Amino acid sequence: DGEGLSPEMKTYYSDYLIDNAEPALVHDRFAQKHTIPAGGGKSVQFRKYDPLPKLTDPIAEGITPTGQTINMGIVDATVAQYGGYVELTDMIELTSVDPIVVEATKQLADQAGRTIDTVVRNQIMGGTNVNYCPLVAADGTETEITTRKAITDKCLLRVKDVFRAAAQLKAMNAPTIDGSYVAVIHPYVAFDLMQDAKGQWLDIQKYADPQNIL
Repeated sequence: DGEGLSPEMKTYYSDYLIDNAEPALVHDRFAQKHTIPAGGGKSVQFRKYDPLPKLTDPIAEGITPTGQTINMGIVDATVAQYGGYVELTDMIELTSVDPIVVEATKQLADQAGRTIDTVVRNQIMGGTNVNYCPLVAADGTETEITTRKAITDKCLLRVKDVFRAAAQLKAMNAPTIDGSYVAVIHPYVAFDLMQDAKGQWLDIQKYADPQNIL
């Protein structure tokens, strides 16, 4: 009946460990990645040539047209280091019920993934090419939002906002990824978008090629 037993003796410890809920790491999934070779320093410089303008005027026969200048832009990037560790004693390793070293390794790996994903997200959010969802009043009146501070809970992502962003990317000749533009959104924002779809939202199984859905 368990009388006279200590709390430790009354408890059964299962060797099955409950996994932590982990977020999906998505922000660098479609990024272009470049490796700096060993001994190559901490900074890398990327070069980008500006496209030449259109030539809409015909040239005169026998006359050499005016020469053009190629303009090159430079983007600098510096490597930053992030790291952490877990302190374990030899006594813990010898006496712990759980495989503490294995679990510490898993937790550090999860921490590293979440750290990198957050750092990349913060860099993306620091960009200057930004569209904000307008503030929509109850009567449907829209107020343009131009700063992040002006965003309220009334600024919800709608289908038309997604189409507008895609149209702007296409107009600027932005390259697609596997034929489409990719958006990373929060689950709550996805909920708002699906509520606004008004019958336009399709479940995955209704697509012609559902295997291509991310």
